[in-house]
Amino acid sequence: MRTEHEMMKLILTVAEKDDRIRAVGMNGSRTNPNVPKDMFQDFDIVYLVTDMDSFVCNHDWIDVFGERIIMQMPEAMSMFPSGLGRRFTYLMQFTDGNRIDLMLVPLDEADEYCIEDKLTIILMDKDHCLPSIPPPTDEDYWVKRPSAEFFADCCNEFWWVATYIAKGLWRREILYAQEHLNQYVRPMLMKMLEWKVGIQTDFSISVGKCGKYLEGFLSEQSWQELLSTYAKGSYEDVWGALFTMAHLFRTTAMDVAESLNFEYPYEEDKRVTAYLKHIETLSPNANEIY
Repeated sequence: MRTEHEMMKLILTVAEKDDRIRAVGMNGSRTNPNVPKDMFQDFDIVYLVTDMDSFVCNHDWIDVFGERIIMQMPEAMSMFPSGLGRRFTYLMQFTDGNRIDLMLVPLDEADEYCIEDKLTIILMDKDHCLPSIPPPTDEDYWVKRPSAEFFADCCNEFWWVATYIAKGLWRREILYAQEHLNQYVRPMLMKMLEWKVGIQTDFSISVGKCGKYLEGFLSEQSWQELLSTYAKGSYEDVWGALFTMAHLFRTTAMDVAESLNFEYPYEEDKRVTAYLKHIETLSPNANEIY
């Protein structure tokens, strides 16, 4: 596996030799001082270039970076259309284990690029024309303090969509139930857990993409409870995950509400929980809910 030094030397040498590449930037985990370093970290690189068309009309020029296992070019895809405008990205996984996420940015967007992400650092500026950038910080990714309205909406969404899961389980539509559990209800639980961590840290940390650093901030009991909300492929397990999720959401949200002087919707929680328990025991041959 090529070392970090070898990869950075390659990235900068390619840029140095190509007159169309006028500057090089980097962001992501490798510029974040708070992220543990490991061999899976991507090289999130930006080439600020002239003549974009000359790059994207023939992609062979990227072969210089090494033999690839697989590559994705989001801006060239139909299924996942990108919203990056004139920019173009090469996501490259190499056979030696390294990965480069390389974005081409038109040079006339340089000023905009330099202020988009506070984790950006400039590695090369051939024309000495880029604005000065402060040292990298991940503050843009810190947990944000919620408003009372945002907190209330999170609670409402959690309990509202929980009823969909119960309906799907009674109908024996496990894929429908799992989809609503994981795609709609779980994000509300994760958001509430993030807020609790934010309160504990004065909203000065990031819990990482998908909450990947949450384990380091939660109690062992809360962490194990969260893990148990990932249901297996049975109806009983999904019911169990739903009720465990409800308990963890409730206790976390009550703590958040108390700390931020918000109101937790106790009555809404009570009514929906009773409804969920009722549907769980409802006869599969029932013709009426009540």
